Amino acid sequence: MKHLEYFQQQLDDLKQQGQYRQFKQGISSQPYLQLNGIEMLNLASNDYLGLAADLQLREEFFDLTPLAERQMSASSSRLLTGNFPAYEQLETSMAQAFGRSVLLFNSGYHMNIGILPALADSKTVIIADKLVHASIIDGIRLSNASYVRYRHNDLEHLQQLLVKYQADENIQRIIVVTESIFSMDGDETDLGALVALKQQFDKVMLYVDEAHAIGVRGEHGLGCAEEYQVIDQIDLLVGTFGKALASVGGYLVCHPLIREYLINSMRPLIFSTAQPPICMVWTHFIFQKMQAMREERQQLASLASRCHQGIQALGYVCPSSSQIVPVIIGDAAKTVAAAEYVQQKGFYVLPVRPPTVPKNTSRLRICLHQQVSPAQLQQLQDALQELPR
Repeated sequence: MKHLEYFQQQLDDLKQQGQYRQFKQGISSQPYLQLNGIEMLNLASNDYLGLAADLQLREEFFDLTPLAERQMSASSSRLLTGNFPAYEQLETSMAQAFGRSVLLFNSGYHMNIGILPALADSKTVIIADKLVHASIIDGIRLSNASYVRYRHNDLEHLQQLLVKYQADENIQRIIVVTESIFSMDGDETDLGALVALKQQFDKVMLYVDEAHAIGVRGEHGLGCAEEYQVIDQIDLLVGTFGKALASVGGYLVCHPLIREYLINSMRPLIFSTAQPPICMVWTHFIFQKMQAMREERQQLASLASRCHQGIQALGYVCPSSSQIVPVIIGDAAKTVAAAEYVQQKGFYVLPVRPPTVPKNTSRLRICLHQQVSPAQLQQLQDALQELPR
């Protein structure tokens, strides 16, 4: 019981700090949801293109998918008996689209905690953007590499660190890690400038996470790397299927030698049961559909731009250049209260607090999807204007 008292005190402290979290019932990926008797426009989902909410798309998929291909479990890792044709078909299709080798993973988290430990040894230094995702931080911690952080999107600071470690004879490899679109601020890395910087240092490998860019950026939805035309210049280009692509899992675009090495060394890949094959079939179906959704990407970009302008007009700092739009309030308790108020007005927007974001930067996080109308966006901005400052 003494142990339980300790954990109860920790939970009480979280409540006092406005950082207590709990599951909610009745949540879905649909454009609207019901919570506490109120219908709300869903602005917390990562279903940026509306594919997860598209019932007709699901019907089409199951009409096209024979019963024999609806295998609900792989029953083993891919290296044992779990390498079904659906995995290789998806990897082949993605490799054709990206023009490089592709390796699949069970989740974005699996991907980020597995690749870096496999590739980084004691003679490696990892230099990561200050605001990279928690899964990347966990991957760095699991590796044998030393690591440092550079100031968020500050390529001058990164260059200073690269000069230092390039000259260090004890360091054989430098892995620079960043996201293309950052999950909390919604801003993005200048991938063109980052690639140009990388090319000045022969020890550097570049790791870029496109979790929030795949599907919504680039002519064919292949992410910011396609938009900046640098796919072939990024050593480790990773992303997830669990957001705009309405599925589950992660992927790596890389040199075929890196792919082969990871198959032989990446523990989360080797020692995990593979995803159900039907998930791979569904992802393949969605990936093909997504590449042609240029109009939807344009609509989302236009909506995001309008939202950025509206948030700034209300006097909030808005670092975003994407469909992820923060309304930075600062105090955690005030942010929770603001989220509750906005929800009462019919918008399902959630508060984001430490440790997910730095102290004193708690914010409402608006995740736009292309089904949101300009009228709905204006109503949201009206609700935000009514918040106490």
